[in-house]
Amino acid sequence: MAQTLRMIFVNEAGNKYSLNFKDPKAGITGAEVAAAMDLVITKNIFETSGGDLVSKDSAVLIDTTETELTLS
Repeated sequence: MAQTLRMIFVNEAGNKYSLNFKDPKAGITGAEVAAAMDLVITKNIFETSGGDLVSKDSAVLIDTTETELTLS
């Protein structure tokens, strides 16, 4: 099963902006993610069409299961 960490921010225009990271470390905590999100906001390293990222909205871990289908 693959896992993705999605960090969701709010930009200056009030729009949501997501960053996705494949295969986050096992056991990652909300506090670690919040600290990383704070760093992204503080360093202002991403440019969005709605301006700078100004706040954290949420973060989620997404579990993905793939099932291969047999083609006949």
